[in-house]
Amino acid sequence: MKKLFTFLLFILVGTVAVQSQGRKYNVYAVGFYNLENLFDTCHDEGKSDYEYLPDGRNRWTSLKYSHKLKNMARVLSEMGTDFLPNVGCAFIGVSEVENSRCLTDLCNQAPLKARNFQFCHIEGPDKRGVDCALLYNPKFFKVRNVKLVPYVYELPKDKDRATRGFLTVSGTLANEHVTVVVCHWPSRGAESYYRECAGRQVRVLKDSLLKDDPNVKVFVMGDMNDDPTNKSMTEGLRCKAEIAQVGPNDMYNPWYNTLVKKGTGTLMYQGAWNLFDQIVMTPNLLYKENGGNYKTLKFRRHEIFRRDYLFQKEGKYKGNTLRTHAGGAWLDGYSDHLPTVVYLMKEIN
Repeated sequence: MKKLFTFLLFILVGTVAVQSQGRKYNVYAVGFYNLENLFDTCHDEGKSDYEYLPDGRNRWTSLKYSHKLKNMARVLSEMGTDFLPNVGCAFIGVSEVENSRCLTDLCNQAPLKARNFQFCHIEGPDKRGVDCALLYNPKFFKVRNVKLVPYVYELPKDKDRATRGFLTVSGTLANEHVTVVVCHWPSRGAESYYRECAGRQVRVLKDSLLKDDPNVKVFVMGDMNDDPTNKSMTEGLRCKAEIAQVGPNDMYNPWYNTLVKKGTGTLMYQGAWNLFDQIVMTPNLLYKENGGNYKTLKFRRHEIFRRDYLFQKEGKYKGNTLRTHAGGAWLDGYSDHLPTVVYLMKEIN
């Protein structure tokens, strides 16, 4: 079955499809991108955003902010276009966004505005003020419900701490109930235990979504601050690397083999790749070889989104991602992370 489909694309009215052996399939792309500190230039009361003010450490001016918006919009609008030219992603989870004002400014950038991109966002408790959000193209994804499920610190010593919650957006894609959980788990400055807690809490959330509707197709995406091989993913969230291993209570993680077998990832640290930016899915999104079909929405393939402009071209850090700031200097770049994209297919009746 793996050899049947080639992504020879043609455009129908409002639909992108592939064709194989006389059958036609709609194709959809969904993605995730860590925007690396998309801050505006104004102070938000109660938030520690001072380094991203005009007189702050990063000298964050309106000029720098406008460049950041333009750069982020370029990447977001090009995600998914390798196989869906002029269409791109149906929805994209994002992290490290300061507030709704930034998201409004982002969606007003020409390449996103041309597709009428909208966003879902709920202000969270993070001390720096960074949140997760979901950008979506309403032509393909219809929002039903949005909620922010809090990350719960479980140890008494952490009772006064707060961090980013799990943005949970329920909607309709390809006439099916789809729910997206957008995450930004505790950083590597914290012990592995805290990310393992995040994995367990999101698994409970996923299970509750399936209990409410056994047919809902759930994506968990985000910057996990862990690799696919770490306990937060393999044990906490119960992700499996092979489709054949995925049981009814597990999730499938296609990025495990991307890191382990292909040796590539989404961010580089000390010359080695990590793959923190993952999109994992429930078993009902998987095609099973024996008796499987694409009558309902199914996972087809995945990719790390790469463009030459996302990488440094010279110097000590040649080959690394081109960031907004590095070493105290403004590079007018993009992010320290690369985006990830998953492609889905469904047969046209």
